[in-house]
Amino acid sequence: MPNLRKKLPSANALFVFEAAARCGNFTRAAQELYVSQPAVSRMLSRMEDHLGVRLFERVRGGIELTENGRILYRKISEGFNGIESAIREIEARATGVESVTLSVSTAFTTHWLMPRMSRLNQAFPNVDLRFQLISGRIGGPLVDVDLGMRFLREDEIGENSVLVMPETLLPVCNRRYHEAAATEAGRKHGDTVIVMDDGERGWHDRFAAFAAQGRHAASMLNFNDYAIVVQAALLGQGVALGWLNVVSHWLLEGALLPAEEELIVTNRRCCLVWPENRPLRPVAADVRDWILDETRADVRAVDRQYPKLGLRRVLAQTGLAIGPARDEARSDAAARPVTPPGA
Repeated sequence: MPNLRKKLPSANALFVFEAAARCGNFTRAAQELYVSQPAVSRMLSRMEDHLGVRLFERVRGGIELTENGRILYRKISEGFNGIESAIREIEARATGVESVTLSVSTAFTTHWLMPRMSRLNQAFPNVDLRFQLISGRIGGPLVDVDLGMRFLREDEIGENSVLVMPETLLPVCNRRYHEAAATEAGRKHGDTVIVMDDGERGWHDRFAAFAAQGRHAASMLNFNDYAIVVQAALLGQGVALGWLNVVSHWLLEGALLPAEEELIVTNRRCCLVWPENRPLRPVAADVRDWILDETRADVRAVDRQYPKLGLRRVLAQTGLAIGPARDEARSDAAARPVTPPGA
């Protein structure tokens, strides 16, 4: 350790370097560290001078690690993660309580997890759950979390991820809206389509596929938080595109209904992911498995409640078996692999 101290301008330089390398931007690193951007730049320049090598290349819009920078970042990340794990273990030994942090969408938390939060707490009475919430499209790196929900391509699923289900979508609305839309006046007026930002405008166009049944999109409600999209559908404001991993609870409660007997299965996969550079703690693995079990149970129940959707059959075509085989009702539902709107 005495030699290490001589090789660095200060111990704080390690924290500044790690934040800058992870954020890819001095300004974001400064915001995270509650210092000024020039202070970050000066510290890293001192560190480079001290080591006698360049650690970053300044590029348009941010910074990139050099080969030497990548070597240092990899080792510092491993060290910091080890220290963090040790501190968590000490805290758990002292209090008998462990913490698990999830990076998930506000929609998933509000509409899927919250209705069963009491069951989750009963399953893990000695676990503090913490949430890093994303209001828009879920994505980005996992920073200071144990588990995250992300949509991946098939070739992106690796050792640090597990499949929840193929991305499965269907048009949903509440019963009052569904009944009103079926009347002559409702068909003449057309549907209000609820979407999650301009990237989902393709769903507005999908209503042309319902033309044979006399349906058409008359207007659109546009929100940048999918939790609000689902809430608007629950309140009867229109038809929304329902991600099954979010709306399954409301389908089972009857608060939402399939607006049409149609499923969309995309080429993306809903996965639970954990950081590559540190092992998944046993308690986090248990929470992961609980979410998987609950999700699969929901899918089986939705399949039983809405057999004409053909959900089990459609997911089986993607390679996902959701439980013991049973007699299937013939389905008139249409399901085909597509690229998700706005992807």
